[in-house]
Amino acid sequence: MIINRKGIDLVTQSVRMPDDLASRLDEVAKSTKRTKSSFIIEALERYLKEREDLEIALSRLRDPGAEWVDHEDVRDELGLD
Repeated sequence: MIINRKGIDLVTQSVRMPDDLASRLDEVAKSTKRTKSSFIIEALERYLKEREDLEIALSRLRDPGAEWVDHEDVRDELGLD
């Protein structure tokens, strides 16, 4: 385990990716003077947040006891045309 400058524990992971993706990552890291790891961490954080939200939504859709409100009823209640 490594501790970065911000005092955050970091774990080393190995990732296999297509050559073209690796090249794009290398190019953007060089042009922005950021590490490839920082881009991978940022992308993974965004993806996982979206995925977690999706899993919550899917579990609600699958809930047999869920109550549903018709789209038109909501529009009428809000006074939308």
